[in-house]
Amino acid sequence: NPTGGVHGEQRLKEIAEVLQDFPKVAILADEIYERLVYEETEDDKHVSFAAIPGMFERTLTVNGFSKAYAMTGMRLGYLAAPQPISKACTIIQSQFTSCAGSISQAAGVAALTKVEESEMEANIEIMRGKRDYVISQLATMGGVNLASPPTGAFYVLPDVSSFYDGDDTQLCIDLLKSKKLALVPGSSFGAPGTIRISYATSMEELGVAMNKLREFLAESK
Repeated sequence: NPTGGVHGEQRLKEIAEVLQDFPKVAILADEIYERLVYEETEDDKHVSFAAIPGMFERTLTVNGFSKAYAMTGMRLGYLAAPQPISKACTIIQSQFTSCAGSISQAAGVAALTKVEESEMEANIEIMRGKRDYVISQLATMGGVNLASPPTGAFYVLPDVSSFYDGDDTQLCIDLLKSKKLALVPGSSFGAPGTIRISYATSMEELGVAMNKLREFLAESK
């Protein structure tokens, strides 16, 4: 989030090599999208940073059920970290939320024990189809550039800097006002001149959204 990019094992090893020079630096790895990777090449596979040699003892892995199992409202996540760190986190959490709600915990157990791997794989193919549809539609819009297709998550971050003199925030505001279509300006992620599109919705809704975006950009030339 927001690019849908995936760091492959080789890139993670390169990062780990740099970190060897900074032994006091801990790594916080948010791997919430680990089950939403399309694996179109060998380098697209998800590799946990803690699995990289020398990184296990230094890595705090954050994960949860919101993305892969579509359990956003359950607010159920977890942390895997060296014991001194996890113990400190437990002390802090106990003063804020005590623990995850019992309903959320039961839902998490059901997700892990009742959802078949085949269903997870089928979901990936559905998301891949939605991604490909959005990419194909963006390719028909003049002035829109997508440097590299996303290989994970469910976002696309196209470059629209040829519109509005690169003011992505104003573009999104006017798009919302005129077409009732809500997108997120890339400036929110440190990527000015881009817009974030989420394709985690129905194909019907995506069709409406792409048509509205095409119309808006054509009117903005």
